Amino acid sequence: LGTTYSCIAYVDEHGKPVVVANSEGQATTPSVVFFDGPENIVVGDAAKDVAELYPDRVVSTVKRVMGDGSWVFEYEGNTYHPQDISSYILRKLVSDAQVNTGDTITDVVITCPAYFGVNEKEATKQAGEIAGLNVRYVIPEPTAAAIAYGIEQTEEQAILVFDLGGGTFDITLIKVTAEAITVICTGGDHQLGGKNWD
Repeated sequence: LGTTYSCIAYVDEHGKPVVVANSEGQATTPSVVFFDGPENIVVGDAAKDVAELYPDRVVSTVKRVMGDGSWVFEYEGNTYHPQDISSYILRKLVSDAQVNTGDTITDVVITCPAYFGVNEKEATKQAGEIAGLNVRYVIPEPTAAAIAYGIEQTEEQAILVFDLGGGTFDITLIKVTAEAITVICTGGDHQLGGKNWD
């Protein structure tokens, strides 16, 4: 669930992550939501394409305000919180993945920036639940990257993971051993990302 783009993946029978394309055939989906009408909420490329035409009906970079109880988006008498907006993005990802894989998706792990605190993680979990999903875990993105990298590593090592995304820039130092993957320290800037210089 990214600030500017989101994607969904699963672990195959060989233990390798596989990204599932969306209905447009792309590996990533823009994290943009367009309120085209009370019953028509559009997510992804189509929403991004009309963002400049209908700025009062489009929400983007909502991840930057996850956990902020004062942020709301209002449209036609309805009030939406960040987790509500994010739930539409998650619904599209899951719906497209179900069509493309033929599997029913109920349980998910959602990644979040390393700087996310309790409120932000809880809002992320709520977004998944609003989307009708069983959120097993909300884990930091650098930890997820280290798990993917270190899953087959046998020697003890320290790994520096940096995540320069569309809306955030995180860096995390992680220790990988045969028994565990441990975060040593983390830092970053949640208001800095590719969106700032596009």
